[in-house]
Amino acid sequence: MLILANVRERWSGFLGAFAAVLVGVALITTTLVVYDSARAGVQPRFAGTAAMVLPERAVDTDGGAADRVPWSPAEAGPLLAGLARVPGVAAAVPDRSFYAQAVRGGEPVADEGALESGHGWSSARTAPYELGAGRAPGGADEVVVDRALGAAVGSALTVNVTQGRQRFTVVGTVDGPGYYFSEPFAAKQRPGVGAIALVTEKGADAGAVSAAGRVVGDRGSVVTGDDRAEIQPEYVEHKRFLGVQLLGAMALLALFTTVFVVASMLTLATGMRRREIGLLRTIGADPGQIRRMILGEAAVVGLLGSVAGCLAGVAATPLLRDILRGLDVTPPDLSIDVAAWPLLTASAIGVGVSVTGAWSAGRRAARVAPVEALLDSGSAARGMGRGRWIAGLAVLGAGGLLATGTAAAGADDRVNLAILATMTLIVAAALLAPVLVGPAARLLTAPFQRGGSAGPVLIRAELTADPRRAASLVAPVIAAVGFAVLLSGMVETMRVAYPAGEALKVAGQTIVTPDGTPGNTDEVVAANPVGKAALPTRAFVRAHGRRSAPTVLDVLGSRDPRWDRPGEAVLGESTAEDLGLEQGREVGVRFADGAEVPLRVARVLPDDPARGAFVVARGLVRAHDPAALTDDVFVPAGAEASDRVPGTALHDAAAYALADYETDARLTDSLAAMLIVIAVGYSVIAVANSMAMAAHGRRRDYAVMRSAGGTVRQLLLTSAGETTLVVVIGAALGVLVTLPPLAGMAAGLSEATSADVGPHLNTGTLALSVAGTLLAAVVAGLVVTARTLRGKAA
Repeated sequence: MLILANVRERWSGFLGAFAAVLVGVALITTTLVVYDSARAGVQPRFAGTAAMVLPERAVDTDGGAADRVPWSPAEAGPLLAGLARVPGVAAAVPDRSFYAQAVRGGEPVADEGALESGHGWSSARTAPYELGAGRAPGGADEVVVDRALGAAVGSALTVNVTQGRQRFTVVGTVDGPGYYFSEPFAAKQRPGVGAIALVTEKGADAGAVSAAGRVVGDRGSVVTGDDRAEIQPEYVEHKRFLGVQLLGAMALLALFTTVFVVASMLTLATGMRRREIGLLRTIGADPGQIRRMILGEAAVVGLLGSVAGCLAGVAATPLLRDILRGLDVTPPDLSIDVAAWPLLTASAIGVGVSVTGAWSAGRRAARVAPVEALLDSGSAARGMGRGRWIAGLAVLGAGGLLATGTAAAGADDRVNLAILATMTLIVAAALLAPVLVGPAARLLTAPFQRGGSAGPVLIRAELTADPRRAASLVAPVIAAVGFAVLLSGMVETMRVAYPAGEALKVAGQTIVTPDGTPGNTDEVVAANPVGKAALPTRAFVRAHGRRSAPTVLDVLGSRDPRWDRPGEAVLGESTAEDLGLEQGREVGVRFADGAEVPLRVARVLPDDPARGAFVVARGLVRAHDPAALTDDVFVPAGAEASDRVPGTALHDAAAYALADYETDARLTDSLAAMLIVIAVGYSVIAVANSMAMAAHGRRRDYAVMRSAGGTVRQLLLTSAGETTLVVVIGAALGVLVTLPPLAGMAAGLSEATSADVGPHLNTGTLALSVAGTLLAAVVAGLVVTARTLRGKAA
């Protein structure tokens, strides 16, 4: 009851921590709810299935679960026959998906799912998509299409498939997406079988599925219900992956900022209650009781803030969904479903952060002696304790190591390591701030000491008399400016590095790229017979000497005479090490059609992304993966590049490098902007609350200065000056902590791109973040100071 009474009586002192928890929990709630809602669902085209039969699962080079290993036609045939004989099973349908895209008016019809839009006619039964008009396809030149395409039954339709443009006759239409061909044509495009759909008879019970499982045995697995969602179109999975990455970054930043800001504000609030705590110690409260009181108050504030934050987060979820949808990083038809676990998780984080943030302040408050706590501010002005020195220097060292490691990190880890290094250095700056604020304040106020005004003297005295209070005010500014400078600086540095590096790699070449299609067809490759034309596929290899699941690899088919040799493979050193292979050894490679081909490791070379990690002859890939599409075609200088095939475009080196970067730049810029808004917006709220709390806590000081002859104008100017000085010091520290990670990132990019890259700062974002933080802090401080002075005057 005492804790609740304290919170009720001192609500203004806890308002800042309450607001910080509310905002943090709201952000975490929103991201978790959207993440939970974005989980994969069963594809509409499998709505009519009772179960899916899937082959053995492979692993990636790190040992994580990955692709399924397709059955060969010889393996799938007996399995299909056995499943079709199971009582209650109406049909066992081999599901084949391959590239198909209509061409009209010389241009491909827009279809983001075109890579997997082609199917055999039997796959229409799994939705089911019933014929609305016409009949099923019977010949190799017949197709059934979605009625929404607008192709009349009996009309001719040009469809782009892997081999290139082909003329088909539309023999029927259905009310569902896709192109449905005859089974022999589909089997020719995709010989391997990656899934078998089970359609049961009406009234069939679960016994049919159980019997199907016995037929499959150890040749695969049977999944039912929501587990059928494992099969997803590639473009949907890519969008979901991007969305999850963005949500993860938002949640991580929100969590760090919440912990950092709440801890700073609770430390400030507890420090301002020194006399009250001293009085409690004088009347008999022991250190344990003080500590429990502080932690209990923090838990109540955290719980109240969490409840309000969950409500605000749920209300803001549609807004975040619409933002992500505008960035095209959500699965189609994403709907918001609010489950219990995101709310419980966010609430637990809110309460946990509050209690954790108050723990250090509670320990320090419990150690205050009764007489010392009742003394004037000088007794509380002691700077850094031994523990804080040790922690600050240790965290600073860890931040330096992380910043150094950023230069040597790979492309996938460089950004994450830079953010982690900045987070660590921000914490180090906050811990060491008590010893930095005083000298900085003396340096910045020195030019104003000769004017004879008392304002600079008071400002300097306030910041040097109680360095811990000043450090608590500076901390949110460090976070706001630090994240703004880092994130915008990373975008600017990458914007310079990647196009420059890519342009150097392809200098002098003309690049043939897909334009409105997911890849280049064989027709495009034939029109450009000279130059690199890598044909990618997914293949499976069992690591040498191991009986574990097969490892899935990205295999490239090359027409480069150095690598285009039948029966041979060229491996990168890392891939060879992962698979336990060496030059001269023979390895069996299982391709997309289910066939296993023995290959000799002809050479093991240093890793080179431009060459590929596992390179074989192009003809070998085409023979075993008829559905594979070719990557960009690089036509060397002196050879003529052609874009006469619809769905292609030509670029020189500079245009290609810029276009390649711009593909991801829009998402990168949007992600950085969202994270900057979150970090700066949250920290600005914290700065405003901190300044308001500090102004409210100094009401007795203001009364003394008023009685000594200070005018309202002088006191307001003093408050604004102190606030400005705090923001300037915090902004300077915020910029300093970002320079080592940015320098490390630039060094890594220079090495990776072979271009001279230095760290770049976005001065506009820096100025905006500093100005916004300063405005919020000054306004909050002036408003509370003015109200306090009016109250004293009354």
